[in-house]
This record gives sequence, structure tokens and C-alpha cells, in this order.
Amino acid sequence: MSKTSIGSFIRIILQLGKARISLPVALSALTGYALHSGTIGIGGLYLMLGVFLVSCSSSAINHWQEHDTDALMPRTQKRPIPSGQISPAFALWVAVAYFVSGSVVLLLHFPTVAWIAAGLTLMSYNAFYTPLKKITAFAVVPGSLVGALPPYIGWLADNGSLGSPLIFMVATFFFIGQIPHFWLLLLMFGKEYRLAGYPSLNDIFSDSQIKRLSYSWILATIAAALLIALKVLIGRTTLFILIFYIFYLLFSLSIEIFVKKNLQVRPTFFKLNFLYLFMMVALIVDSLFHRP
Repeated sequence: MSKTSIGSFIRIILQLGKARISLPVALSALTGYALHSGTIGIGGLYLMLGVFLVSCSSSAINHWQEHDTDALMPRTQKRPIPSGQISPAFALWVAVAYFVSGSVVLLLHFPTVAWIAAGLTLMSYNAFYTPLKKITAFAVVPGSLVGALPPYIGWLADNGSLGSPLIFMVATFFFIGQIPHFWLLLLMFGKEYRLAGYPSLNDIFSDSQIKRLSYSWILATIAAALLIALKVLIGRTTLFILIFYIFYLLFSLSIEIFVKKNLQVRPTFFKLNFLYLFMMVALIVDSLFHRP
């Protein structure tokens, strides 16, 4: 096998695993782990690896599940299966390999409950959200459970209590935040979803109405972020920076909605994603340096 073909093979494997999405999922699990343990250590690295691999498995399954509809949308036509680079069967075998390897890492180093939580996350995406979005345009609301579960994986990996208000608060933030995340994607690619035959909010609401709905959910996300900042964070510098960004996000988006009368979708999407990233980093840093 030539270097070029090896590189292409690795690229396809990473594409199937949606590595750029699976990495934040792993970081979200690490957030829950650091919150409970107050450290990262080798355990945190094993956790990230295991969750990353299971998340890659979920993504590869999604490639397999949706390759027919992917072929109908310009945004997804170049994915490995619809572009003819690999067969659906190969993608499924990659998914199995990802899941087995991730499961081995989690089961060898953490309580079984962490692996169960990882499996539930996969099931909630592939067996619940993915089929549901073919039925209703509002699938994202129950489907946002996918974003809430990864922090629990890390929390349970360090024997944290399932009923802890702290991890519930953090998981709720990610649950709420998933809804405007997906609706902003809809504003960017809604026409393509129609081409694939998916029920879409664009068939129910105008773009302006969807923007206002997204803004409302962003407000809820900001409120959840502010609650975590004030109730959870201890370090003054971390708290100040996070609160500063929260109010910057609130002010900038409010100006766009109420003054300019037009929410800039793509910049808002990235601003919101940065809030998720910033929240994870803030919680991890705060747990490492400011916990007793």
C-alpha cells in the first residue's frame, strides 16, 4: 500500500468517526471526570480515548444509517459512502472496530456504569434521534439528550453519584445548548434537508421566526451558563472571563435581533460553540486548580 493510499485510508476512517465532533464529546466527558476527581491524570486520558472511540463508532454508524439521504444533499455527497470511496458494509465494520476498542478501554479502566453511560449515549443518537428526525422536525428537542450524557460518563467513571445536583446542572446546560446549535445548522442547511426528504422547521416557520426561536434557546443556554458560573466556579479569574464572555454573547446577539433585526447565523453558530468549549475548559481548569 502506497503512502498516498495509507493517508487516504486514515482520512476515511477519521471522516467516518467525525473526529472533529468526537473530540469535543470526549472533552465533555473529561469535564465530568475532572469535576468529581479534581484531577485528570492518566485516568482522564484513558477516559477521553475510550469516549472518543465510542463517539467515533456512533458517527460511523450514522454514516451507514444515512448514506442514502447523504447522497441527496450537496453538503454530504462527498462523504465516504455516497461518494463511492467505501461500501456501507465497510463503514459498519469500522463502526464495530471503534466500539469494541472504545469499550475495551472503558471497561479495563473504569466502573462498568461508565461504559453503560457511553452505550446509552450512542443509542440515544443512533437508535433514537436519527430515526426520529425522519418523523418530526422537532426531533432535536428530545435528541438533545445526546449532549447531556457525556459529562455523566466522566462523572460516573470516577464513581460519582448519579443524583448529584452538580453534574445535573452541567448536563442541563449541554442539553439546552444542543437545541439552538441544531436550529442554527438548520438555518444554514435547511434547504438541503428538504432535498433529502426530512421534515424541517422551514416548512413550519419562516427563517425570521426560526432565528427568534434560536435566540430564545440561546438565552436559556446563557442563563444555564450563568448559573453554573455563579454556583460552581470558584477561581476568580476563570469566573470573570466566563461571565465576561457570557455577557458579550448576550449583548452582541441582542443587538442583532432587536436593533439590526437580523441574526447572523454562521457567526452566531461559532460564538455559541465557543461558549460550550469555554465552559468545558473553565470547569476543568477550576476543578484542577481551585478545588479543596
